[in-house]
Amino acid sequence: MQVTAKGSKVDCVSRSFAPKLNVKEDPVCGSGHCHIIPYWSDKLKKDNIVAYQASSRDGIIYDTYKNEKLLLYG
Repeated sequence: MQVTAKGSKVDCVSRSFAPKLNVKEDPVCGSGHCHIIPYWSDKLKKDNIVAYQASSRDGIIYDTYKNEKLLLYG
């Protein structure tokens, strides 16, 4: 499960949880952003999104979403 919100210093912020898989919180979940980034790309009308995942081992993911293809790097 991913929780996301619009960011102030980045485009979006998120947290990722998988209790059914015995993962309390995923530090930086690339697969979770495969769902989050298309949403924010559409909402913000941008191809390039900067995402921040808040966790004990937080991280920034740089994303490009264009023509229904997603590139994650960070």
